[in-house]
Amino acid sequence: MPARLSPRLAAIVNALPLQPHSRVLEIGCGPGAAARAVAARLTTGHILAIDRSAGAIAQAEATAVAEIASGRMSVRQVAGEEFVLQPHEEPYDLVFAVRVGALDGRHPEAGQRMLQRIAMATTADARLFIDGGDPLRELPIPRS
Repeated sequence: MPARLSPRLAAIVNALPLQPHSRVLEIGCGPGAAARAVAARLTTGHILAIDRSAGAIAQAEATAVAEIASGRMSVRQVAGEEFVLQPHEEPYDLVFAVRVGALDGRHPEAGQRMLQRIAMATTADARLFIDGGDPLRELPIPRS
């Protein structure tokens, strides 16, 4: 675990059902502390950390040089409700978001769009976790 991980983020990362080969998507990564902690637990897996803020993505890139160089982590500036897989990008099997208003009920219309994007970017048995539980709660991914 990176030394600067808050107790709350550490509890969240510890609660994720991570496997060394997991393909993880973090929505709203901010400066990337949780993503770096997840990357440290992956061997053949990968975490993509996304955020709508250019500043947050720049900060995440600057602090995750080793994780990005290892191929275990990448970052992308995009809003969760606009996220789509890029050509040849494999779908994700684990998604998490901490303090993302579209998923915690503060912005329900954006939340519906984001859930649709998550459904299109994940495997059939993927799982979605957000903060607000003890420490996480799982949300269903809508499958049409």
